[in-house]
Amino acid sequence: MAGVDIPPVSAGKPLLKRVITGIVLIIVALAAVRFGGSAFTALIAAATLVMFAEWAVMHRLGRGIRLAGLALLAGVIFLTRLVTPGEVVMTLAAGALIIGSFAGGLGAGWNGVHDGARGGLFVSRRNGLNSVAGILYCGLPAVALIWLRGLTLGLEAVIFLLLCVWAADIIAFFTGRALGGPRLAPSISPNKTWSGAIGGVIGAIVIAGGSAALWLTGLGGKGFGYFFALAGGLAALSVLGDLLESGLKRRAGVKDSGTLLPGHGGVMDRLDGLVPVAIAGAGVFALTGWAG
Repeated sequence: MAGVDIPPVSAGKPLLKRVITGIVLIIVALAAVRFGGSAFTALIAAATLVMFAEWAVMHRLGRGIRLAGLALLAGVIFLTRLVTPGEVVMTLAAGALIIGSFAGGLGAGWNGVHDGARGGLFVSRRNGLNSVAGILYCGLPAVALIWLRGLTLGLEAVIFLLLCVWAADIIAFFTGRALGGPRLAPSISPNKTWSGAIGGVIGAIVIAGGSAALWLTGLGGKGFGYFFALAGGLAALSVLGDLLESGLKRRAGVKDSGTLLPGHGGVMDRLDGLVPVAIAGAGVFALTGWAG
């Protein structure tokens, strides 16, 4: 999570648990990115499926919708190794719309909504929209990351995106904790501060932008200056992704998306900043050709 939270004074053990879990997750992620191929795809698949399961529970989607969404996402991830990214995205979007149509009325029984039930039509339409949004929210970043890792400089490109998110998260957390100050979005997530958000963006510019500049210098240094601006933009997007997920949780009336990760909550809580960064970052690399 692109954290700019200020933990309570008595949060010593929870903070230690958060740090240990975070270190383990970083090691696992870097190992999968380094090996690429099936190892990376397997990690992305596992994270994507757990994310959608958490989304479905958080938005109270019925069992049929959950299973259909999980099957679609698993199939789409399998297709990323066989067809073009455009075909994968079209398959994902078409499948999401079909499932959303069933959830939104054509198959109301999937989500426990029946004719004549009080508020049934509203609930059914809401479930249809939540189904489409959840599938796209979980599936698009998965497709983006798998496609990006397969490029010539995919290893460096994916690590760059991860550094943007991790730097924004970690530095924002400790900057916000140390400096405090005005809240960033008190109605959505009251513990996040402007000082933390700004510190996280600056940290991402220095760490992620600097790392990208060094990698490109080793390859001739062409166009490395753009990565500092890109790192700042992606870090800001990571913070917005965190706020979006906080808003979703507040609307759903839950504190965390799940309990799988000690000190962090659910997988959605951990990857909320990466979701928009993966999509936007892959788009930039696709347009510029910087990763080959």
